[in-house]
Amino acid sequence: MDDDLGETVERMLNSIDKYNPENVDILEKYAEKQAQEGFYNFEANLAVLKLYQFNPHLFKMPIATAIMLKALTSLPKTDFQLCRALIQDHDQQEEPLSKVIELADLLETCHFREFWEMLSLDRELVSPIVGFEEAIRKYVCHVVSITYQTVSLDHLSVLLGDLQGDDLQAIIDQQGWKVDGGSVFIVNQDAIIKPKNIVAKMQFDNVASVMASSAH
Repeated sequence: MDDDLGETVERMLNSIDKYNPENVDILEKYAEKQAQEGFYNFEANLAVLKLYQFNPHLFKMPIATAIMLKALTSLPKTDFQLCRALIQDHDQQEEPLSKVIELADLLETCHFREFWEMLSLDRELVSPIVGFEEAIRKYVCHVVSITYQTVSLDHLSVLLGDLQGDDLQAIIDQQGWKVDGGSVFIVNQDAIIKPKNIVAKMQFDNVASVMASSAH
């Protein structure tokens, strides 16, 4: 049945059926399946929001919220903003969607400490989304990798939601970072400071010509 649902959605996305409001139930079930099983289909979710946009009476807050949370897991891609543009302003101002948008703003502005603090007050918001926190930590690691060469272990722990011990070390190992005392080396320092030998190669005839000219 699950495989049949995926195949049905794929056929739908490749035809005009994705614009048919009568198919919204199928697409909504597929959005729920993504949340429950941890995979992601941006095009399918976008199709749901487009149906909501042109058929406001079909709008379902739980489905829209799940779709927006899934879009957050794709950061640094722009999926979240593309999805948000399809949702009516008044719906964005309603909870729990308004909370999701606030979380997104914190992530997109790299206020990671504030993000984890807000999330800790309402973990039920993201509990239906399998792998949500892991995906966000992957995004945080992406930001850290392009921002720092070295970061303190304590600060990295805060950025990753106060991860400690083996959980923190597992991410450090996964990223290929190195711990030295209280610091984490984000990049390969040897690659930065190691001098590069530049060898200029010239044809023997050219060298001979230059030497001959110098002799005169």
